[in-house]
Amino acid sequence: MDSSILIESLAEFAKNKNVDRPTMIRILEDVFRTMIRKKYEVDDNFDIIINADKGDLEIWRFREIVDDNSEDIWDYDKISLSEARKIEPDFEVGEEVSEEIKLLDFGRRAVMTARQTLIQRIKDLEKDLLYQKYKDLVGEMISAEVYQILGREVLLIDAEGNEISLPKAEQIPKDRFRKGDSVRAIIDRVDMVNGNPKIILSRTSGEFLERLFENEVPEVYDGLITIKKVVREPGERAKVAVESYDDRIDPVGACVGMKGSRIHSIVRELQNENIDVINFTDNMELYIARALSPAKITSMKIREEDGRVSVFLKPDQVSLAIGKGGQNIKLASKLVGLEIDVFRELSELEEEDVDLDEFSDEIDSWIIDELKKIGLDTAKSVLALSQEDIVRRTELEEETVKHVFGILSQEFDKD
Repeated sequence: MDSSILIESLAEFAKNKNVDRPTMIRILEDVFRTMIRKKYEVDDNFDIIINADKGDLEIWRFREIVDDNSEDIWDYDKISLSEARKIEPDFEVGEEVSEEIKLLDFGRRAVMTARQTLIQRIKDLEKDLLYQKYKDLVGEMISAEVYQILGREVLLIDAEGNEISLPKAEQIPKDRFRKGDSVRAIIDRVDMVNGNPKIILSRTSGEFLERLFENEVPEVYDGLITIKKVVREPGERAKVAVESYDDRIDPVGACVGMKGSRIHSIVRELQNENIDVINFTDNMELYIARALSPAKITSMKIREEDGRVSVFLKPDQVSLAIGKGGQNIKLASKLVGLEIDVFRELSELEEEDVDLDEFSDEIDSWIIDELKKIGLDTAKSVLALSQEDIVRRTELEEETVKHVFGILSQEFDKD
């Protein structure tokens, strides 16, 4: 193979792979030096000159001329006088011989191997460049086009034709995609799978919601409003705590927009996810009260030693605090970083409560202890919550909780 054809074809291949010229020349030189070492054992006395634009390749070998009887005659950078004069008849001892080595001198098989090695090196470099590019973009939002829908993931193509994955677990449950759809998501991570970079997107992370706010709310993008924390049940509900360092800016109002204009586009993107935007505050009691919105709290008791807070509400507010499927209280707990226990406030007219220890003959003590761990020490406090909520908050099984509810309910059904 002619060296100019080899260089030109590889240069074109590298260009198509977005490999810059200096990097291309460095890779070519590395591969040719490997060829030299295989044939001559060393490459210290060789110069490689490459002009990728013209397809030129020159390989020069330099050796010092020594007398035929010299002890140094076998050194790699030495040549005997008799051998040197075969190249140029008027050479003398002490002079330097520069000899051009043609590519075909290495043999056709070595040249073909070098070509394959070069192609593989460029492909590996392309993978490394792709990995580094997206590694630096983790957490950023991008748009990509759907080109294949599989059972466990949706494959997309970015603007440069790179394949990107949106796994089922990172999709909003209500997401439905078709080939050709433009999809927005954040770059969640970049994994190496069998030597190939796999770019993973996410539409379920809190960061995706943050990027959407930055995109829709100029004050967030400019840093005038800070998003302190985001918690989500993807596609169902989210709570976003925001703060402004400028007293003239209402962070909640700015994020929601006039008549909800800003928040509506975010809600649509998230498949009608209900988004609560609340003012962040260092006052923990006020923060908890805001987090449990729309429920109105009567009083609360924070137990920082075990990371829990007991909140007391009027009976008609309990279901609002817990929310559909326990979503409101679950998200509020994540937002404030404390496990919230909800209790119904008893009025003076309501019948007296009964301590759980009074039921020790009917309910095992370990079950009573488990209920006490979440602040439930009376019959009324247990019955104020749903069975599902107690199962979620304790180590008790559904049948056990149902049995306890039956016993406690009988106590208040007596005439």
